[in-house]
Amino acid sequence: MTLALQTAPRRVVLMGVSGCGKSTVGDGLAERLGWRFVEGDSLHPPENVAKMAAGQPLDDADRAGWLATLADLLEGAQTQGQGLVISCSALKRSYRERLRDGDPQALFVHLSGSRELIAQRIARRTHRYMPASLLESQFATLQPPGADEQALALDVRLPPSALIEAVAQHLQAPHLQDPHLQAQTCPSP
Repeated sequence: MTLALQTAPRRVVLMGVSGCGKSTVGDGLAERLGWRFVEGDSLHPPENVAKMAAGQPLDDADRAGWLATLADLLEGAQTQGQGLVISCSALKRSYRERLRDGDPQALFVHLSGSRELIAQRIARRTHRYMPASLLESQFATLQPPGADEQALALDVRLPPSALIEAVAQHLQAPHLQDPHLQAQTCPSP
């Protein structure tokens, strides 16, 4: 049974550097909640894909149209009262602000881990255009969500099922600040 009947439709953005598990957790969370999942990387224009495949990091100008597309998806889901889960690196605060233009109440879930752990994960996987050489530029760009942002930080050392459960619980009772739950789901990487 999904939590769709118990959890009011929200828009959730799974964020973090490449290799942190955004797609795995996002797909599982959407399935668990009965919501739509959008793999943000699938919406990059061909120029961005070619640039990344060549080992060149994207800059703010490269990301502008892509972020606008994702913000439009968030806005459409909010307007229609639909739940939506999107995977998107959202590395900078300005990127998250652009996405919030689509839905100011979107919850950002930062899947956080050490450089070493993420590098190990990337070394074990193949990605059609995101080479491991770009990981360092992503960590250099990363601005973790601030305390004033509507965000949840989770440690990727936890299995995907535990990460999915933590987000689902947060969505069911976002007003509860259970320090025990946070200690279990958000240890320092």
